[in-house]
Amino acid sequence: MTTVRRAVLTLPAAPLGPDNPLPALRAPARAGAHAVDERTLAGLPRDLARGIGRAPLRSLLPVPVRDGYGRDRVPADLDAIVIENDRLRVTVLPGLGGRIHSLHYKPTGRELVHRNPVVQPAAFALNGAWFAGGIEWNTGATGHGALSCSPLHAATVRAPDGGPMLRLWEWERLRDLPFQIDLWLPEDSDFLYAGVRVRNPHERPAPVYWWSNTAVPEDRRVLVPADAAWHHGYERGLDRVPVPVDGDGTDRTYPLNSVHAADWFHDLPDGRRRWIAALDADGTGLVQTSTDALRGRKLFVWGTGRGGRRWQEWLTQPGTPGYAEIQAGLARTQLEHLELAGESEFSWLEAYGPLAADPAAVHGDDWTAARADAERALDATLPRTAVDAAYTAWRERAADAGPETVLAAGSGWGALEVLRGGYELPGTPFPESTLGPEQEPWRELLRTGVLPPPAKGAEPGAPLVSAPWRDMLETAPADPSTEYHLGVAQWHAGDRAQAVRSWERGLRGAGVAWPLLYCLAVADQEDGHAERAAERFAEAFADHAASGGGGAVAAALGREAVAALLATGRTDRARQLWARLPEEARGRGAFRLLEVRILLAEGRPDAARAVFDEGFEVADLSEGAEVLGELWARITDEPLPDAYEFRMRPNP
Repeated sequence: MTTVRRAVLTLPAAPLGPDNPLPALRAPARAGAHAVDERTLAGLPRDLARGIGRAPLRSLLPVPVRDGYGRDRVPADLDAIVIENDRLRVTVLPGLGGRIHSLHYKPTGRELVHRNPVVQPAAFALNGAWFAGGIEWNTGATGHGALSCSPLHAATVRAPDGGPMLRLWEWERLRDLPFQIDLWLPEDSDFLYAGVRVRNPHERPAPVYWWSNTAVPEDRRVLVPADAAWHHGYERGLDRVPVPVDGDGTDRTYPLNSVHAADWFHDLPDGRRRWIAALDADGTGLVQTSTDALRGRKLFVWGTGRGGRRWQEWLTQPGTPGYAEIQAGLARTQLEHLELAGESEFSWLEAYGPLAADPAAVHGDDWTAARADAERALDATLPRTAVDAAYTAWRERAADAGPETVLAAGSGWGALEVLRGGYELPGTPFPESTLGPEQEPWRELLRTGVLPPPAKGAEPGAPLVSAPWRDMLETAPADPSTEYHLGVAQWHAGDRAQAVRSWERGLRGAGVAWPLLYCLAVADQEDGHAERAAERFAEAFADHAASGGGGAVAAALGREAVAALLATGRTDRARQLWARLPEEARGRGAFRLLEVRILLAEGRPDAARAVFDEGFEVADLSEGAEVLGELWARITDEPLPDAYEFRMRPNP
């Protein structure tokens, strides 16, 4: 019989560390990696261009940036939940975004997904920390979700067949929408079912993004029922290309045939069954299929170039086989968002399991025959009608069923929103018992109309930025803390001029000025006032230092201030401020990189080279970042050492 039980998984892991204490006023750093240039956008089909242009994130608010991790891994006991029947054993990490870490097929003893032997955060999520491997659930906006390394609520529920089912749920804060993922294994089934629902409890429509992302060994052929795909690389283009062989005669359905990192969003014809498979030399591997609502399918490859290989090493450990990603999403491409009407929902069902097809057909030159053989094998193992029937049964019998045994707790933000909005969300309760210290000031504002200020010397606290909370802040008694939070909410709404006025009002009476100065500095920077921004960043750092502050705030403010001073040619002041940073911070890779920039600005390339030669690692280096190569090129004409090669574009 199927069982659902708690377990502990011990893996080498780099601790997440503290979140960045500064409000995330800027657009995601990774937005450029997923952008499409205006010329390309103008030539796309109208519906595709409309989806790409729908509701891009102006900032990461209200979620924080997660950049407190490093590269030192130590054994860690991770809470896990195991779903198991006679055929499959599924290991889920509720504290890390509900990630499926392992999908083990018992009859052959094989792992169906790429199981990462370590947990190494890297700056790939919208808000920073993300790790590779397994099956992840991405919602919110284009990219790896902001909950990639966050806890979800988890509980057992009755599955449609009466057996146990694992429910994961949370309130996604970037789009202000709740979602749920129901995972179950019917008795004797070779397939894990995942029933997914995204709800919009508000009256207004909301942009919705969803992509389920599976890491698989890269020595596979990826099959999908499509003859064309939209190719997206790191050159900001989007081109429709033939599948499997592109214009240069290379078969791109084999991940190891690509030199550079790239995405292929497969253009599945209407009416065709939705599926994607990654099969090895003997024709076996993993297949993912779904009901028709989950329209898109994608292949991502790292490529065989130096940058792609370095990223693979960076995300796991030396000697670990490489991986590619096969993905499934609501839209045709990951660059698009769909519109979800108010008081409505999107829901669908996915299935993950083993597939065995004829290796001669799978790896033959006839693409039509290869995918047809794989689809015949899928139909024989899990007919399309069975998937549709499982979805109907889940929606009718299980999706709204209440949790039975709570296995893990997520955040209290959903409880706060339910308390404010009075929402009825059958199946996904957000009880007041989950409210915590972060939510308490906002609960007080809801109850009394007054936002209590933080304790003396404390940070401003987590922001809330949606329209109802902004309205409450506008009518609350004005004090520096309220003006700070009101300005943050106005900034999120796009009313930047009013945000600046709120921060300036708060500054006049503030005993602790650095939070307001930081916000004003970002506003200056975004408006092109670089010199004034640099002054305000430096002033914010000095204000915090004067109060005896250190730690994460000092490091975050110092990093911003040094970079801003260098950008305006104030090298001496940058050097002075860098010297005032905590010694522990100066030893981190991100600050060694700042030191290289200072040394080059001082005209000391030999000293800058010495920093490279000594070695450093920027733990939160962004996807697609080319800064290491750019700085190296200012020092020497020698090739960039492999340790610093993270460039993902051809001819960067």
